Amino acid sequence: MNNNRLMFLLLPLLLNTISASCSATPPVADVHIHYKWSQADVTSPAQAMAILEQHQVGFGVVIGTPPELALELVNLDPEKLIAVWSPYRQGGDWANWAYDPGVLKRARSALASGRYQGIGELHLIGGFAPAADSGIIGGLFELAAMHDIPVMLHTEFSQPDYLLRLCTEYPATRVLWAHAGALLKPVQVKKVLSQCPNVWAELSARDPWRFVNNPITTADGRLLPEWRDLIEQYQDRFMTGSDPVWPVDQMDRWDQADTGWQEYARFIDFHRYWLSALPPAIGRKIRWENALIFFRRHH
Repeated sequence: MNNNRLMFLLLPLLLNTISASCSATPPVADVHIHYKWSQADVTSPAQAMAILEQHQVGFGVVIGTPPELALELVNLDPEKLIAVWSPYRQGGDWANWAYDPGVLKRARSALASGRYQGIGELHLIGGFAPAADSGIIGGLFELAAMHDIPVMLHTEFSQPDYLLRLCTEYPATRVLWAHAGALLKPVQVKKVLSQCPNVWAELSARDPWRFVNNPITTADGRLLPEWRDLIEQYQDRFMTGSDPVWPVDQMDRWDQADTGWQEYARFIDFHRYWLSALPPAIGRKIRWENALIFFRRHH
């Protein structure tokens, strides 16, 4: 067995060690939390909150499908959690939301309620995404700027061009870039961060179990040199998240529950592990401080 394979097999043991000593670890901000219709049957709001408490999540951003589900968690601890408004009402909406003429009306009503402090997660994926000048996408970006709230954007393309067009066309809109571009390499992520000061990136699902074709870490859980260089260079604009969705290759099945919350420990501990190797001040920014600043929770 080669060393890389061995280290990959040992990674869960390393993460379990972190989890076992979790009480000694500082709080983390999780900026990508889902609570979906397909999770509610197997994970109650109280159980979800207990999981967050167990893992010292001191601040979290919740996306509901339908959007009202996020409020079931937020209402249990509004000091710790905020909700972002999602246009998704049921499974499969991630592929067609940008073609729904009712999205903008629903968004205006939801934001006027004051219960949501962001918009997202908006999936823009090759083969499903409309033109970047879509009136619905542009309308949501304008609404976000009007309310001074961010848009969480999931782009999944082989190049960063789509996001570059949006972030330059709407410079007053703050963008939280889910998964740091998902499929993109560090040099491509750097292109966006260098050209768009209104974009911050979060690294959820950039773990050994989801976006596996372009990892950010070695097999033993340490940041790859090119990712470490990028993160240190833009240390004020990276955050972490869990994205508790599982199994990811069978997303939103009508006949099978999403058990992402049952996988929460390994998702969040993955980040704690690579963060532990960074200089403490940089690790603290990415783990905690940047999220509070970005979401206007910084005191």
